[in-house]
Amino acid sequence: MTLLSVTNLVAGHGLLTAVREVSFSLDTGEVLGLIGANGAGKTTLFRTLAGVHPAISGTILLDDVEVTDSSAFRRVARGIAMVPEGRRLFAEMSVRENLLVAGENGRRGPWSLDGVLAALPALAPLLNVPAGGLSGGQRQAVAIGRALMSNPKVLLLDEVSLGLSPVAIEGLYEQLEGLKRQADTAMIVVEQDLDRAMGFSDRVLCMLEGRIVLEGDPQALGKQAITDAYFGLAHLEVTHA
Repeated sequence: MTLLSVTNLVAGHGLLTAVREVSFSLDTGEVLGLIGANGAGKTTLFRTLAGVHPAISGTILLDDVEVTDSSAFRRVARGIAMVPEGRRLFAEMSVRENLLVAGENGRRGPWSLDGVLAALPALAPLLNVPAGGLSGGQRQAVAIGRALMSNPKVLLLDEVSLGLSPVAIEGLYEQLEGLKRQADTAMIVVEQDLDRAMGFSDRVLCMLEGRIVLEGDPQALGKQAITDAYFGLAHLEVTHA
């Protein structure tokens, strides 16, 4: 069942168009990997989906309801939550407080503090620790937990493993795999590691210069085609697999 539908979305910064007529859909429970080199338009697309950056044109539908012009707050209430690059936690507040604040400002649903701790068990011993004193991997886990506390239908994860150690990345993806197995929440994940993106995602979208140039099952597409699209090594029409 289609949960999120994006049609001919255009967004930019002043005279720079960063997202160019992007169209895709996302089904309930699906994990979509969004890949592309720096400057491809991934973060602008995420910010536009989350409502913190305005669309120039195009439409965004969530459960067949248009949210293109809705504020970020209203999109959270409808079920879109973003884990931004850089985590942006409340550093002076404890992990528990960071999680509860999100729960108080989200929508009603199955995710509670107990549910988040069950899905992300590494957070349990950290509940009373100030967020500013956590490691990078711990902060990322808290940021994901905070987004879940808003009970999203669509979870946007920007640069999941950026700046993390290999051990932290492995632990984080173990927790995300658990989340993927037990939740109906759909996810869109920005990940620079192509092997990670291909292994974790049900489907991938590759962006180049603001456009989607490759889309499909990562195993059917193959790493070479994805790598070529990622680096713009071939002139590609939008390809589906």
